[in-house]
Amino acid sequence: MMGLGLGSVLMTLGMRSGSDQVSVDAITLFVVLLCTCIIVGHLLEKNIWINESITALTIGLCTGIVLLLTTEGKSSHILVFNEELFFIYLLPPIIFNAGFQVKKKQFFRNFLTITLFGVVGTLISFFIISLGSAQLFKNLNVGVLEMGDYFALGAIFSATDSVCTLQVLNQDEMPLLYSLVFGEGVVNDATSVVLFNALQRFDLSHITSGIATRFAGSLFYLFFTSTLLGVAVGLLSAYIIKKLYFGRHSTDREVALMILMAYLSYMMAELFLLSGILTVFFCGIVMSHYTWHNVTENSRVTTKHAFATMSFISEIFIFLYVGMDALDIEKWRSVSKSPGTSVGVSAILLGLVVLGRAAFVFPLSFISNLTRKSPGDKIGLKQQVTIWWAGLMRGAVSMALAYNRFTRSGHTQLRGNAILITSTISIVLFSTMVFGLLTKPLIRLLLPLRKPSSSMTESELSSPKSLTLPLLQNGQDPEVSMNGQNGTARPSSLRMLWTTPTHTVHHYWRKFDNACMRPVFGGRGFVQYIPGSPGETVVS
Repeated sequence: MMGLGLGSVLMTLGMRSGSDQVSVDAITLFVVLLCTCIIVGHLLEKNIWINESITALTIGLCTGIVLLLTTEGKSSHILVFNEELFFIYLLPPIIFNAGFQVKKKQFFRNFLTITLFGVVGTLISFFIISLGSAQLFKNLNVGVLEMGDYFALGAIFSATDSVCTLQVLNQDEMPLLYSLVFGEGVVNDATSVVLFNALQRFDLSHITSGIATRFAGSLFYLFFTSTLLGVAVGLLSAYIIKKLYFGRHSTDREVALMILMAYLSYMMAELFLLSGILTVFFCGIVMSHYTWHNVTENSRVTTKHAFATMSFISEIFIFLYVGMDALDIEKWRSVSKSPGTSVGVSAILLGLVVLGRAAFVFPLSFISNLTRKSPGDKIGLKQQVTIWWAGLMRGAVSMALAYNRFTRSGHTQLRGNAILITSTISIVLFSTMVFGLLTKPLIRLLLPLRKPSSSMTESELSSPKSLTLPLLQNGQDPEVSMNGQNGTARPSSLRMLWTTPTHTVHHYWRKFDNACMRPVFGGRGFVQYIPGSPGETVVS
């Protein structure tokens, strides 16, 4: 997914001298830094304050300082920024893996609340940040900004980064909270990008009712068609792999096909001017529900770790680069004559982020609680505070959108654009370093974790079987497990599924899924075992 394409792009992103040798040296050094981030992050894994995002930012900052000193203040970069690197190669694996890893039962069980937070909440935050900045920036000498720029700021700073919070929350101990934070995070990112892309197509300097109507229609069109395309590509991959069963001869072919079709969904969305983020997210959900169960056991383990690894490297890459770019002399030179303006803009935007987040989390949680009958399913005040805190950090998506709007190939000579870029960098650094450092202590204070009530002993947890269990339980119902070598669902579980007297959307969807979708596209319990296929033995 990133392989040859990323290599070819990186070869064009060397130091400004442009020589091939310098490019090779720059890439080598950057790979060394990536390895350093992973090693240091592992060593600090148990630390109550530090996480891998903070580690990558810190190493990026330190590297930027060293580069500034060695180049006599000319550059703090190893590689020169390119929008394609962010949007075509780094964001797709992050968003796809989010969809692929999502616990589907919890996600769709809480879909209404997740949609409220991820879509309605993002729109509320978008309008508060956009309109607030348009009013408050009038008192600052920011430069010439159009209304479209203010709306772009709303979309940029509505994009959350809940990585720090998710690293702390225990999915088994707090499934509701984890599902809400995770689901809202990915839907929020998709909504922010869809908003940003829709804004690019309209002249918002003079807003009329007609423009507002067309904008809303374009937004709905992007949501619907992007989701439909992702689902279609995911189903196509499931059908092809189910019918041809590549794993009978080679697991490499089916792994390659899954990776390429996942990336194809994103590129097709970009080709048709849709939201690639939304498309690849839903493609990930569909592929984990159907395609993943149609491949051999070896391919399941391989794809699971391959997607997670690509996503992990992409996130580290982005935070490492942001750390170095924070010291870019060119951008800071443009705002050095009025540092108070830059500080003021950053403070206003950060305040609007905090306000916009609070303006929807608590009211929408109250509305969500009205629909929840069981007291145990309601979102408590401490959980609401955690959800509010989870969305205060800004990261990769915000940086990518800001670069796309206010720079060209990472550079800008316009003072207003430079102020907004440096303010974005400042907010990402501050929110990640300060809010991120306080995440673990805050959550431990509000929601102290109980000891895991697992029946597995320590020896069982370290056995090979325990390593495959999380892979086989990819967001599936715990009562439906794999049985033996043929991968079929146990009859008792299937009968329980069909006879469960719950009149919910999920219940009727499962009936439709088992009756119509899985017989055609495969999935757990609907793929016939073919003798001779590699890697089908499950450790018992």
